[in-house]
Amino acid sequence: MTGSDQHQRHQTRMQRKKAVIDASIARANQDKGLLVVLTGNGKGKSSSAFGMVGRALGHGMQVGVCQFLKSRTDTGEEAFFGRQPGCEWHVLGDGFTWETQSREQDIATAQHGWEVARQMLADPNYALVVLDELTYLLNYGYLDAEEVLKAIAARPPLQHVVVTGRAASPALCGLADTVAEIADVKHAFRSGIQAQKGIDL
Repeated sequence: MTGSDQHQRHQTRMQRKKAVIDASIARANQDKGLLVVLTGNGKGKSSSAFGMVGRALGHGMQVGVCQFLKSRTDTGEEAFFGRQPGCEWHVLGDGFTWETQSREQDIATAQHGWEVARQMLADPNYALVVLDELTYLLNYGYLDAEEVLKAIAARPPLQHVVVTGRAASPALCGLADTVAEIADVKHAFRSGIQAQKGIDL
């Protein structure tokens, strides 16, 4: 096959591909607030959510972030986004459940955090709301899952919501517009490497 033939075959394939993609783009004509669920055992769920926070702020949108389990306030993402105009950041946890060792405390903390999140979900001024680690509160029974899903479903029509955490429930995934499952292939921590600034915190 000559170089000219290869060029022609490539051009023909790309023309067909472009036609398919252009048709798909033309069909996608709805404008609505999305529910994005980022789940799975791999690293990067919260990081992906915070990437969307950066995008939203770049467009001048108002963003609210609720972190339900983390208690530390020295992470790079909070240090950066917390001082950005248009971003309201709440660290609402007491640490992971094995740190508190008190189910009663965990439930009370979760319910306080949910009240902050619920107010954001009812406010159309927030164009994006990130509910970081919410799946754990639902899976542990710290919050009423039906109440949470109803509040998410009843949010303002153009408000985007991102939920992160492992083991997202079928009900949450069913409600979502986009679900991504991040796999755990390899992690430095299992080799004895501690969490690194700029990568893990």
